[in-house]
Amino acid sequence: MRILGIDPGFERLGVAVLKKQKGDKKEKILFSECFKTSAKSEFSERLLLIGKEIKYIIKKYKPEVLAIETLFLTTNQKTVMHVAEVRGVVMYEASLAGLKIFEASPPQIKIATTGYGKANKEQVMKMVKVLVNIDNSKKSDDELDAIAIALTASACVRN
Repeated sequence: MRILGIDPGFERLGVAVLKKQKGDKKEKILFSECFKTSAKSEFSERLLLIGKEIKYIIKKYKPEVLAIETLFLTTNQKTVMHVAEVRGVVMYEASLAGLKIFEASPPQIKIATTGYGKANKEQVMKMVKVLVNIDNSKKSDDELDAIAIALTASACVRN
């Protein structure tokens, strides 16, 4: 099974594609990145760029599942709305491609990766590095979050 993990954001979008086959002890990272858009661009242009990137990744890596983080409440309503719109673009592209959609909340991701729903970011990042083989020199927090989300889906979704 191939899983596209997304940590949604409009300035930085964490993206990871994991693969796990029966008999594998660990998931394998096929691809990960922190896709960035420029604050100088109009928001609609940023959404277009994100949609094109997701479409390209789906076409290239052929995932079967989209794993995406649900929104968490914050005091900045403008940011929440923009992230919700990014989620919509990503889910739209995944739906067009026929992917199964798996959503997980931050506590669910923490439980799946660390066993503790109130784990801090450092604990999650440490466990992600234990659970999959990662080149530590090039992984941003956004990439690691996307990997954590994909790992959560791998533990919860069956073929």
